Amino acid sequence: MNPHKPFSVASDRRPADGTQNRDGAAKPSREEAEAAVRTLIQWAGDDPEREGLRDTPRRVVDAYREFFSGYQADPAEILRRTFTETDGYDEMVLLRDIRFESHCEHHLAPIIGRAHVAYLPHRRVVGISKLARLVEAFAKRLQIQEKMTAQIANTIAEILEPLGVAVVIEAAHQCMTTRGVHKPGVVMVTSRMLGAFRDDAATRREFLAMIGKPAGAEVPLG
Repeated sequence: MNPHKPFSVASDRRPADGTQNRDGAAKPSREEAEAAVRTLIQWAGDDPEREGLRDTPRRVVDAYREFFSGYQADPAEILRRTFTETDGYDEMVLLRDIRFESHCEHHLAPIIGRAHVAYLPHRRVVGISKLARLVEAFAKRLQIQEKMTAQIANTIAEILEPLGVAVVIEAAHQCMTTRGVHKPGVVMVTSRMLGAFRDDAATRREFLAMIGKPAGAEVPLG
């Protein structure tokens, strides 16, 4: 049996409804959003009324609805349904290589990467697809990678109350590959280790080995 005790932490996971932003302010109308896109096209130096751009504002707003659908999701609710019939299973549960697409909150540029999510259950487990949905809920928002990593781990800890949680995210940021320093091929790695994964080096090494990191890999504890 795993000797570690369950724990929980608070997380920032408050969703917005369909008419408000996360800060409670009223959302602009679709017409206002499309007008803003037309303004940006004009600012870039093109004519939003020419044939090739006439429908672009509508398409951009549709794309934004998909890109940022995470604001309409409740991450806690995704994990709410759990299962207790585990026959005493208390070893690591890991879902690795969860591909995601997010957007940098500083430049609105894409962040494309993969997440590895693990936890040590305490009496109950959650359906594995829910871990992927949790990643998606936070990825489909304006993000920085460090915050997203912490949000995923903290929500699992708060809702499932496991013995430990580990999240590692590896991602390429288009804000530094297509602009600015123009350094393609660079991958940013962040991690959040809680409970047994932070306190027990052997548990942490097992997790890193399972996601393909060597035993001596320099991965921040988060």
